[in-house]
Amino acid sequence: MSNKKKKILIIVAILSCIILAIIGGRSFSKYVSKITGEGNAEVATWNFKVNGESEQTECIKLMSTCNNETLIDNKIAPGTEGGFDISIDGTGSDVEILYNIKFIDKNTKPTNLKFIYNEQQYNNISELGDILSGTINANDENKIKEYTIKWEWPYETGNNETEIALNDTIDTEDAQSIEEYAFDIIVSGMQVKPTT
Repeated sequence: MSNKKKKILIIVAILSCIILAIIGGRSFSKYVSKITGEGNAEVATWNFKVNGESEQTECIKLMSTCNNETLIDNKIAPGTEGGFDISIDGTGSDVEILYNIKFIDKNTKPTNLKFIYNEQQYNNISELGDILSGTINANDENKIKEYTIKWEWPYETGNNETEIALNDTIDTEDAQSIEEYAFDIIVSGMQVKPTT
């Protein structure tokens, strides 16, 4: 075989490989489609206010919550009474809110001063915290919780003369040693973890 025939055979073989690669490649090719789009997630709104403010700590001085008719020289004393409100507002929040109310005495409370909530009497303001804490559900129509807490320092407490005399002594000592009674209200709100 001559050189010329060998070259022609090599060229034909190479062209045959190229043609087979093109035809074979097409028969085994994949069809691929690509669709693009945008991801979008709206974030739930969080809104929590106490007494109309975003801050969550407030100091209450009983003198400022006193019924002015019972105030004595701008001071509380046996026979005075008053009250204050706590308003918790989750309006505009898309998530369930667990709220917690805590009371911390800043100084000594007069012994016979009592707190009243829902016609139930409490000797100490801190006893109310667990009762007032609760939940505002995400689907509640009204997301405002309001609490009215009354207080009174009764005049002449006791069931008999001996008890009245003892409580009069305690009231006198408290009036001499306590210049003012104040406590902090700490209200915190936290999102409840969603459940399936």
